[in-house]
Amino acid sequence: MNLTFIHTLLIVLMVNLSADAQRREPLDITIDFESYDPPSTLVVPENPVSRAKYPFIDIHNHQWRMGEGDLSKLVSEMDTLNMQVLVNLSGRGGAALKAMTDNVKSQDFEDRLVVFTNINIQSIDEPDWSEETVKQLEFDVANGAKGLKIFKSQGMRNKDKSGNRIPINDPRIDPVWAKCGELGIPILIHSADPRSFWLPHDSLNERWLELKLRPGRKRGPDNPATWEQIISEQHDIFRKHPNTTFINAHFGWFANDLAKLSELLDELPNMYVEFGAVIAELGRQPRNAARFFEQYQDRILFGKDAYHPQEYFTYFRVLETADEHFPYYKRYHAFWKMYGLDLPDEILRKIYYKNGAKLLGLDLNHFE
Repeated sequence: MNLTFIHTLLIVLMVNLSADAQRREPLDITIDFESYDPPSTLVVPENPVSRAKYPFIDIHNHQWRMGEGDLSKLVSEMDTLNMQVLVNLSGRGGAALKAMTDNVKSQDFEDRLVVFTNINIQSIDEPDWSEETVKQLEFDVANGAKGLKIFKSQGMRNKDKSGNRIPINDPRIDPVWAKCGELGIPILIHSADPRSFWLPHDSLNERWLELKLRPGRKRGPDNPATWEQIISEQHDIFRKHPNTTFINAHFGWFANDLAKLSELLDELPNMYVEFGAVIAELGRQPRNAARFFEQYQDRILFGKDAYHPQEYFTYFRVLETADEHFPYYKRYHAFWKMYGLDLPDEILRKIYYKNGAKLLGLDLNHFE
């Protein structure tokens, strides 16, 4: 590694870390430094955690093939993590969902595997769409669905017959949100992506490395709309349906701005949050995040998103320990280091299982 490379890299890092970085002109990054990943020389106590301290509910997971085959291997892996309940958000709906819940029931895993249903908004122009979608929702709940999952494509990529983006607050969807409130099931909703994906891909973008390695994640400033517009459409339905419970996926993409998220939680009592795929944002601000968890301990749920058993270890370590300066499992996703929140036991119990059990109507005796 030559001195010119190191000098340029240090300039890039200094610009990004400076307090007034947003007021500087971006650098022209033409070097290849994604391989720069030196091991830390810091010697501090290490307490890696491979099993959660308490049984937990993963409220955000995807298991596309739950409708077929032996599920015992999955449940055995869950046991090693101390995962009591896995929530599969990819239930599809209709016959596909029934196949999943039937397969779960036939193997006597009803207290371990929960399924959420999905809806199709691409056919929203059909004159009977609202009525038929509500009927499907009723059918799915009768067949064991415990909630509804809204994917980010719904509100971003899905278009109507005229080729226009269908915003998630389209009034034709209102009967669905209202029906979920009547049925007493939560809606876990994912809108947009990290705001950095909409910003210029330059040296002032904190996710420069991720966008360099995953260029398909980069968006134009209004592709398919501004980040602020998509997020506001989500908040609009929360306000419009106060009797329906919404779980805002990925901390609503405000894990990097907990003050703003606090304002939203105070304004919207029907909104909960889960931290799937954003534990890295929390692990880099341990004192601030710990205060947030204390204040909103009844509104936060454990979520992971992609199912890779060893990746849960970082989540446990951030939540349970006071460890310092340890790595996230995806360097390009979070090149910064993690610090433990060292949450007290009662808050851990709420995050791990109490809050989720309440929303899903599960028996606490399975956890305590």
